[in-house]
Amino acid sequence: MGEPKKADELAFASYWDKRYETGDHLDDQPTHEWFRGFDSLKPWLSKHLFDARPAERDPVIIHLGCGDSTIPHDLHVLGYSRQICVDFSAVVIQQMRERYADDSGIEWKCADVRALPEPAGSVDVAFDKGTLDAMIFGSPWDPPETVMRILKDDGIFLYVTYRQPHFVRPLLNRHDQWDVVVETLSDGDGSFEYYAFVLRKKLPQDAGLP
Repeated sequence: MGEPKKADELAFASYWDKRYETGDHLDDQPTHEWFRGFDSLKPWLSKHLFDARPAERDPVIIHLGCGDSTIPHDLHVLGYSRQICVDFSAVVIQQMRERYADDSGIEWKCADVRALPEPAGSVDVAFDKGTLDAMIFGSPWDPPETVMRILKDDGIFLYVTYRQPHFVRPLLNRHDQWDVVVETLSDGDGSFEYYAFVLRKKLPQDAGLP
């Protein structure tokens, strides 16, 4: 197989291994906080995570393509201790495992979001900030099906993207299996707008089936 094109490279672990190996790591600051950081996302997370699934309920949260984002640590500080951080870059998983060694309850796992090993119906919240965007090129775009499998019936899939909703929605919901709500995220400072999807499983009773 020939070398992947530039956009296609994003779907290969080797690309990310190299990027994280050569990243300019300074103290505990992330090298790549895609789109928006924790403080920017707080209002949206407050509504869909902190209020709906407070830390004292001990929800299981999986981060899809966690990279070196600080968000798992930021959530841990707020009391969310049952977190699974998945990335197919072994390099970044090891870096994060060492960086946040004191954050008990966070599991750093080298795995591909297209083939998650978690049991069916075992996760309360799936979170993705930019991973599916990278997977659009050079990859079967099937993570939503995998997320559907691992989520509990009342679980939620929180997805942040810069891509326009009219482009993303059909890819996320190819089989009409999700109830989808989209919000526009803006800091009001003239920066680019991003889009936050909240997806919930459509259950048989939702479709009026017996």
